[in-house]
Amino acid sequence: MSRILVSGLGAVSPAGWNLAAFRQAIEASHPLPIVPLARPGWDKPLRTRPVPPPATRPAFLAHPRLRRSSPITHYAASAALEALAGRDMPKRVGLIFCLQSGCVQYSYRFFEEALADPATASPLVFPETVFAAPASHVPLVETLIGDPACFLQGLALGADWLLQDRAEVCLVVGSEEINWLRADALWHLEHAAIISGGAGVVALGRDPALSIGVELSAITEALSFSARQDRPQAARAMRAELGAGVPGELLCDGLGDSPRADGPERTAWSDWTGPRLGLKRIFGEGLMAAAAWQCVAAADAVAAKRFPAAAVSLVGCNQQAIGARFVPFQCH
Repeated sequence: MSRILVSGLGAVSPAGWNLAAFRQAIEASHPLPIVPLARPGWDKPLRTRPVPPPATRPAFLAHPRLRRSSPITHYAASAALEALAGRDMPKRVGLIFCLQSGCVQYSYRFFEEALADPATASPLVFPETVFAAPASHVPLVETLIGDPACFLQGLALGADWLLQDRAEVCLVVGSEEINWLRADALWHLEHAAIISGGAGVVALGRDPALSIGVELSAITEALSFSARQDRPQAARAMRAELGAGVPGELLCDGLGDSPRADGPERTAWSDWTGPRLGLKRIFGEGLMAAAAWQCVAAADAVAAKRFPAAAVSLVGCNQQAIGARFVPFQCH
């Protein structure tokens, strides 16, 4: 990879609406509180780790284009603006929006009202019911849909745009929102998982003057799951391609509390002896947002000089395994 630099980071998480709150939760290393969420027709509530309300209403929500937008868009906008904060706005900004489950806030509202009383259910299922809705306000934009490993494909695409000089800065966003529809779906797949929402943003650029002192030095191939290469095999191949790293390197893994789902990734990295960081144990299963948080945490740790490098391991739930490495930027 030809000198792709990290020029900014942003995060909205169950810890709060900025990177500082995200860092504090990582440093505390305690699982954030679980909040029960009622599901229509069930006596037992679902378990979630939601984003808390902001202390004050963000000014950007006054923009007309965000008037009826869903929380998934609010989280993404907040994290993106944080990643761009403290500098003049670039003239050519690219946006890559990565989603797993996308916008369902209006859909779930309709389903919930239909369960309560079909005669009065609101037909308002637009604008936030299509995957491209949160990313629909920027000229150079792409929406990627996939499992959480798709976020690293977003970083690779952003790097390609920069190398082609299609943008000065490229924002790669991963965002998700919580509601009972999504929490219920996850419960049926993984009983142990605690769903969460939020967003993470990594701003990529090539200007050393804008760098936070971190370089995206490597992204592995996207190793797809198939009949010829199952999930455990893809995880091992990704781990081999990423290599041993350097002494003291941090591993930001995607492990949670599910032995079945975590098995292939846990086995692939069983020989890792360096420090590790598992964000899902703190923040919950944020789906695409969780993948973005892994990259934000890795780059932030290198920027703060806490580790000589940081690797990110993403073994997706049903599509691919892919890894990345962040290192300090050395100006030549």
